[in-house]
Amino acid sequence: MYDQHTAETPRDRPAHEPTTVERGSFCTARCACGWSGPARRSRDRARADAEEHRTTA
Repeated sequence: MYDQHTAETPRDRPAHEPTTVERGSFCTARCACGWSGPARRSRDRARADAEEHRTTA
């Protein structure tokens, strides 16, 4: 499944609400603020990257 990007951040979302996006066998954490974590094969590690960003950003 491929993700779709938009140039604007939705106004009803908090500034730091990261999600994970899958592309092929890799999973990446991304945030509405523009932050992006490294591509991981482990979904759990990508989720941990997202949680770390949410709590430290």
